[in-house]
Amino acid sequence: MARLTGTRPVATRRWGCAAAFLLLLFTVQAAQKADFSGDSTAATINHSLTLLQRLQELLQNGNGSDSVLRVRSAASDEPKVFHTHQLLLSLQSEVFESLLRNQSVVTLYEPPETAALFEKFIRYLYCGGVSILLHQAIPMHQLASKYRVWGLQRGVAEYMRTHLASESSQGHVVGWYHYAVRVGDAALQESCLQFLAWNLSAVLGSAEWGSVSVELLLLLLERSDLVLHSELELYTAVEGWLSRRQPEAPVAERVLRAIRYPMIAPSQLFRLQAQSAVLARHRGAVQDLLFQAFQFHAASPLHFAKYFDVNCSMFLPRNYLAPSWGSQWVITNPARDDRSTSFQTQLGPSSHDAGKRVTWNVLFSPRWLPVSLRPVYSDSVAGAIQPVRIEDGRPRLVITPAMSSPDFAGVSFQKTVLVGVRQQGRVLVKHAYSFHQSSDEAADFLAHADLQKRTSEYLIDNSLHLHIIIKPVYHSLIKVKK
Repeated sequence: MARLTGTRPVATRRWGCAAAFLLLLFTVQAAQKADFSGDSTAATINHSLTLLQRLQELLQNGNGSDSVLRVRSAASDEPKVFHTHQLLLSLQSEVFESLLRNQSVVTLYEPPETAALFEKFIRYLYCGGVSILLHQAIPMHQLASKYRVWGLQRGVAEYMRTHLASESSQGHVVGWYHYAVRVGDAALQESCLQFLAWNLSAVLGSAEWGSVSVELLLLLLERSDLVLHSELELYTAVEGWLSRRQPEAPVAERVLRAIRYPMIAPSQLFRLQAQSAVLARHRGAVQDLLFQAFQFHAASPLHFAKYFDVNCSMFLPRNYLAPSWGSQWVITNPARDDRSTSFQTQLGPSSHDAGKRVTWNVLFSPRWLPVSLRPVYSDSVAGAIQPVRIEDGRPRLVITPAMSSPDFAGVSFQKTVLVGVRQQGRVLVKHAYSFHQSSDEAADFLAHADLQKRTSEYLIDNSLHLHIIIKPVYHSLIKVKK
């Protein structure tokens, strides 16, 4: 919103702005003329820093100003006044170009959070750079969007995508997700959602968990790639969310029905029924799921699969970090040699399989060569072998069961490998690779990782931090008529 509050200055007042533009043009042209290919005397004279300093002085001192911005906010009775230069603002923003076309004094109305950053915003229009903090990202993005400064808008969005892991006292990823939904930034929305899914345990214990919207909560509960200690941990967090938010009954019941009760042990389910006030309040809405979960734990999975459809999300484990589902593996100096390890997991989530264990063997190779890159004999020189460089290889991880058993009937295993990285001083999950029983390895495992560099983002203190998760998946067999 803008209104005319003054008269247009005389034309001679535009000379300061025009001079700045001519200086910028002269600098660019001089740099271009100096770029003579093959001329050893060519040189580039770059005074861009001096130019930026003079542009900042133009804004700071108001020299040659031909337009005035008055920024009003509900947080202050006095407007902030900026003596600006129409040409520089118009070059960066089509909105300012339109506002300043027929008037020289414009009054702008901004919310307190964007008004507080307006000086930074104007400085960007003059100098092309700005520094921001986590809590300033959304209001700066709002300013860039409102005034159609597309370069700044893209820059702030990229800042948000690359600072999801940054630690803040109140958290910020949930707020950024909700903002991305409001403005329709699908890329930022998906980045936030994936970060929350892969690092959910950290979010559950933070202050921002209470700010999760119903829509975001339901989206998370639908996912099978959530990384957390157990389904019970998820239920406890959901129970706390419901107690604080007190949503309407249909919403609460929809949320509770998204919990995967068969993934919770019977002893824990009994305790929840006896102690959970939330579950007691909505027992009727989930009674069928609880009864089905107890049946699942009581019967043989093969027998249960004859009567119930187990090919649904309710019977699919998420990425649980508890020891019965997998193992951590820290590989020191991963670029050096092949490594191997073994660990055991429970055959399946059913209590019928609680005492059954599967042993898994894991092989890691830092420089495995695909068939297409392996050395072969050359026809041109007898006996000669084509040279192969170490860097032609790529990391390889192979996970195989150490045995076969009749107990495996009706069960396949999805393997998930989480890669921990250090970002902004925190160890978080950034990469996840999943593959099924039909394959012993992930085809693209660390395909773009450079494990030779100690500074590689995939390494923590020169070690590769993996967490291998085995997810048993039951399959329906012969249906029995009920």
